[in-house]
Amino acid sequence: MPAPTPAQVLAAMLAADPGRPRVTYYDDTPGPTQGERIELSAKVLANWVSKAAGALQDEWDLGPGDTVRLALPPHWRALYWALAAWSVGATVALDPEHADLVVTDDPLTAEQEPPAVLVTLAALARGAQTQPTGEVFDEARQLATFPDQFVAYADPSPSDGALRLAAGTTAYADVVPQRDWPEGVRVHTAGDELDDVLRTALAAWARDGSLVLSRGPEPEGGRANRLAAEGVTLEL
Repeated sequence: MPAPTPAQVLAAMLAADPGRPRVTYYDDTPGPTQGERIELSAKVLANWVSKAAGALQDEWDLGPGDTVRLALPPHWRALYWALAAWSVGATVALDPEHADLVVTDDPLTAEQEPPAVLVTLAALARGAQTQPTGEVFDEARQLATFPDQFVAYADPSPSDGALRLAAGTTAYADVVPQRDWPEGVRVHTAGDELDDVLRTALAAWARDGSLVLSRGPEPEGGRANRLAAEGVTLEL
């Protein structure tokens, strides 16, 4: 049986249990978002993905053969933007080479590399702190206007590029890692490389599991309590 695509993995999670947590995110990074804990069920994750995919398809006419560069940290918002790009059949790029659209949390990058999506990481943000100009899409202000349901105009072929790194491109046929993890695994990672976090998330979801993601220096003595409280069954 061929490996599923990321869109198929998301659809399978929705069918299996739309209400179970699939992403739990802890932000320990010093700054305004420190202390945030965000939890997304499959249904809520899918809603974010649908809105972002709708924007990619309707605002920029992106689909198979196009490239979306994610200039984002390992963060829950990066997860749904990656899934959105894969839902329209585009290539997710994590290298600085040419892309048809840049999704970033850095206002300077957004202004210098249009067209761009400016992402505000704070969970309750309702708009960017500095009003974007030109061809910059203010995600916090504009994304909510897109529908909660999404239908792609075209599907990628198995040989189409799904994930592009400086070292090379992984095709859709191979982008979902096949791990010998138990069904329903709950994986914790504090990885600081987005490509590793994306692969870990896809691998866990493909096993009908979930991801606990920590970003930043964890509170002293806090990891063991956090993993126990979250019911983590695998720590990377």
